Amino acid sequence: MPLDRMIEKAYDLVEKRRVELIGDGMYNVVGDHGTYTVAQKIDGTVDCNCPGFARRGKCSHSLAVMMLNQPSLLKSVRREISRASDRAETERARM
Repeated sequence: MPLDRMIEKAYDLVEKRRVELIGDGMYNVVGDHGTYTVAQKIDGTVDCNCPGFARRGKCSHSLAVMMLNQPSLLKSVRREISRASDRAETERARM
């Protein structure tokens, strides 16, 4: 999955409140294909039990947890998604 698509999916998980804190640094994330557990370590790194994370070492579930715990990251992603949406609307209006 391209990184920009992963970021959009992670943002969507946060916005739809599909990330739930279940314990000390442990989160349930309801993804499109199941519910996965993301563990955030003391150093800020994350692990997810989804197949994508096992293959690639990253996934939208783990990124969503990182966004929740870094408000500046979430704000930055929100701003970029809004800009992309505005550009798409402008392009559609030109047609």
